[in-house]
Amino acid sequence: MEQLKERIIKAQNGDDAALALLIHEHYSFVFKYLVKVTMDTKLAEDLTQDTMLRCIERLEYYDGTSAFSSWLITIAIRLFIDGTRRKKREREWLKRQGEARSLHWQMSHAQEDWSDALESLSRLPYEQRISILLKHYYGYSYDEIGDILRVSPGTVKSRVSYGLSALRKELTNNGT
Repeated sequence: MEQLKERIIKAQNGDDAALALLIHEHYSFVFKYLVKVTMDTKLAEDLTQDTMLRCIERLEYYDGTSAFSSWLITIAIRLFIDGTRRKKREREWLKRQGEARSLHWQMSHAQEDWSDALESLSRLPYEQRISILLKHYYGYSYDEIGDILRVSPGTVKSRVSYGLSALRKELTNNGT
């Protein structure tokens, strides 16, 4: 145990050999853990490499209050959770884009207008889109929208404001 602490201190002080040994000694431990978490060896390999890279980048912040292996596991699980969230957001965005294209096709097939504004509106997160529609298309007050959505009127105002700002920016950039 004392040897590990010395190796960590040396690595923190710029000893490349000590750092390489730390990475080598802990690589398979982190990999085996991530295989169990992800149930995907390819993903586990990628996450292990990312974990080791993050370890190298942030080793100076390791303070020894937890076991080094626990510190690595914390890095690994945070990378996994962040990646999972990012993939979920990407899937939701792709789904929204597909739904918008489908709606666009349906509207044009029914000879309805599909404006650039509606196209831009379809790209907003649904929370902002709903708030903008209820406020500016249907004329509800912030309090009424808050009651409908079960959020505070301040949250509604924020969603409308951010959504309108994003719409203005996109419509300005598209030249409309």
